[in-house]
Amino acid sequence: MNQEISPIIFIIIGITCVVSISAFSNRNLMVQLMHTPYDVKRHKQWYRLLTSGFLHADWMHLFFNMFVFYNFAPLVFDRYHLLFDEKGMFYFLILYLGAIIISNLPSFVKHQNNPSYSSLGASGGVSAVLFAFIFLYPDAKLQMVFIPVPLPGIIWGIGYLMYSYYMGKRGG
Repeated sequence: MNQEISPIIFIIIGITCVVSISAFSNRNLMVQLMHTPYDVKRHKQWYRLLTSGFLHADWMHLFFNMFVFYNFAPLVFDRYHLLFDEKGMFYFLILYLGAIIISNLPSFVKHQNNPSYSSLGASGGVSAVLFAFIFLYPDAKLQMVFIPVPLPGIIWGIGYLMYSYYMGKRGG
């Protein structure tokens, strides 16, 4: 397995951090990029299905998503590169960015007539990368800083989904 992390991983993390941190202090930017199904439908602002994936509600939300992405994306990227050669980066970007868009579709359908609903975060893309890792490395056991025992990838995946669900409900 390649020990070097692809620059695309750092580019995604960098863009996400710059956009999120900029939006923390610029409410106008946050509102312009959030996934607001009502605006997507009424004003044809389809870009929001993607741009909302580069926004986060706060520092903890940003850190947690980028921490999970940083830990799993290099392994998925390396496997994609092995499987698809020069098209590996393209397929990896399709996985990540496509999952952000697709994960926003259910809330679009449900809330397209609700002008007060909005959402943000990279959880759809991060979940896709995490579950691609679990699919590609089904027997892998991982140890993270905050839990000293190696756990199967599927446990990390379920934990991440539970965290994402909880944070989504908490944020209203």
